[in-house]
Amino acid sequence: MQSGLIYLIGPSGNPNFGDEFIAAAWLRYLAVERPDAEVWLDCPQPGLAQVLFDGLHPRLRVTNTLWRLVHESAEVPIETAAETIRARVTELGSPSYDLGILKMREAESLHLIGGGFINENWSHHAGLVLGMRAVHDLTGARLIATGQGLMPMVTSAPAEMPLFQGFSHVTSRDEAGAEAYGVPRGLDDAFLGVSEEIARTEALSGLFVCIQSDTADPERFETAVASARKAVERARQQGTQAYYVEAIPGADRAAYDLLADLIPEERFLPFSHIWTHGLPLSRNQTWITSRFHFHLLAAAAGARGVAVSMKKGYYDVKHESLTALGSGWSLTTDSEEPDMPQYRGTLRDELPALVAQKRAEAGSIYPPLTGQAGSLTAGAAKLFNKALAAPLRNKIRPGAR
Repeated sequence: MQSGLIYLIGPSGNPNFGDEFIAAAWLRYLAVERPDAEVWLDCPQPGLAQVLFDGLHPRLRVTNTLWRLVHESAEVPIETAAETIRARVTELGSPSYDLGILKMREAESLHLIGGGFINENWSHHAGLVLGMRAVHDLTGARLIATGQGLMPMVTSAPAEMPLFQGFSHVTSRDEAGAEAYGVPRGLDDAFLGVSEEIARTEALSGLFVCIQSDTADPERFETAVASARKAVERARQQGTQAYYVEAIPGADRAAYDLLADLIPEERFLPFSHIWTHGLPLSRNQTWITSRFHFHLLAAAAGARGVAVSMKKGYYDVKHESLTALGSGWSLTTDSEEPDMPQYRGTLRDELPALVAQKRAEAGSIYPPLTGQAGSLTAGAAKLFNKALAAPLRNKIRPGAR
């Protein structure tokens, strides 16, 4: 039996380690469970996404049809944008969109993969959901949203509420989003791939730092860097090596440049390196980071750490979702210097159950197809085996550029 066309929608290709990690986790999952499916990923930057996810699914195609439509309507009121998006999807008539929309209308399912991009910070992104609903109204395609970070709640489109009406499956990764939208509380989509990432590369001990300069409240960047500096200085006095890890090129480099007198360039781990070779994770680490998915992955490996919230109502909600799961990390939202936890949290011990929960959710969305066993063609099997083997070829080499 052949699987129908699967259409994934996510914020990939910028790049952002967390967003890319989630997309890669779903593609690897589908490579096992739906290897014969035609899988389309609709994302803002399809060119780089094609490079990042090359070989992860034997029938992957990448486009930006829906994202382009939403971005081109970003500066107009949401009501006007909603009318434009629906008209493009249902009526066609625009040569620059029609072929992409026709392909989207072939989908058996449209799946908004996880991340924190549907909220009031980027209220125009609600247009992604409106576009999905327009396809559903036309074709009956299943609508799915998993691991969503929905706070602060979208308030700019009251006529479109409830936002996820018509969806067959929706989960929020935090309690606040679940309550605000009346949807089930689930887990971040990164839990679909966390175990493999922990095992992917040689672990390092030491202090790991990442402070972002983007999506931050005024003056938060300076106080966060000052706090990180004190932590690095203290680590040096204790004879502990400090590393700087980059999740978003450029946006995370700014803080490193202010700490470069304490952390040498050879211990700067750029995005390109951790994407290719793996994020070095160990229970023998401490972290100070504003990046949510570094908090998730490091705590899952058993590391102790401090999570720095850069934007109230957004990043504090994200990090609190992990402390609620037992990360054991301290969370700071102001200029006070946080204390590094003395004891590890329980997230590492609970990880097998959490991964099983996430995989059960994925299995409910993409249940096994009758007669699927042995359906991989020789070419598809070769590509799939290459995808599984590629991340395991190289050990970590700190500072590789």
